[in-house]
Amino acid sequence: MKRVSSIVVLFLCSLFVTSCAQKKDYVVTIETKYGKMVAILYDETPKHKANFIKLAKEHYYDSTLFHRVISGFMIQGGDPDSKKATAGQRLGTGGPGYTVDAEINPKFIHEKGALSAARLSDFQNPSKASSGSQFYIVQGTKLTEEELKTDFEKMNGVMGQFFQNPANKSAYDSVMTAYQAQDMKAFQALLLKLKPRVEKQLGVALSKEVSPEKLKIYTTVGGTPNLDDQYTVFGKVISGLDVIDKIAAVAKDPSERPVEDVRMKVTVEELSVKKIEKLYGYHVPEKVK
Repeated sequence: MKRVSSIVVLFLCSLFVTSCAQKKDYVVTIETKYGKMVAILYDETPKHKANFIKLAKEHYYDSTLFHRVISGFMIQGGDPDSKKATAGQRLGTGGPGYTVDAEINPKFIHEKGALSAARLSDFQNPSKASSGSQFYIVQGTKLTEEELKTDFEKMNGVMGQFFQNPANKSAYDSVMTAYQAQDMKAFQALLLKLKPRVEKQLGVALSKEVSPEKLKIYTTVGGTPNLDDQYTVFGKVISGLDVIDKIAAVAKDPSERPVEDVRMKVTVEELSVKKIEKLYGYHVPEKVK
């Protein structure tokens, strides 16, 4: 009886060891002249994860450019046409000839470092399908709680009515001056200042609920919350966030392409979860069954 019990214990232990040994995941390394960014890919977006790994293993991304860079917003790359692009050539329409079905998951938000799939606009692409290769990495900014809890989409929808009142002409002039100067920080600050006045005059509520988790991330880490639930976030940079800042700060031409090319080399490597956590201090969530 004791011998049987010992065998059972040994069998269970071997299963446990085997299970632990099988806990592996991929890490993505995006190497640029400004440094390396290391990212993980989410199991909850399996089509995007498999596609990105496939393209990286095929060296599809190697020598492509970060062809669209907007400081305080994001850096975008993955257009195969950028490999041999001439100076000033407009980019952003290339791809592998297919799209990837949208896998938008509300648990993954556009915090700084979010790895997300680019796509065509809703008008051309109502299903929100992702580009087969182009992606962007969020830089964003830190926001205040007031900014996060203001429903700017709803506010934009009623501002026309608000500005029809002659008494609000000076407010209109100030807002338009900021908008025409493309000073988005001043533009948003003016809208926030006008919010109580708009609510009172039009009898509307311009606030929205935001989860504590989102409030914490967007007020401390930063990001671009207006993109949430609109694009597929399929991964996250876990090392090299400073590289995003360096690339976002480069000089750009009028089409938002860096004046000096910023090329990338993308590799993927399968590592044990234990090693990922040790190397990068990132806790890998339990695998989705």
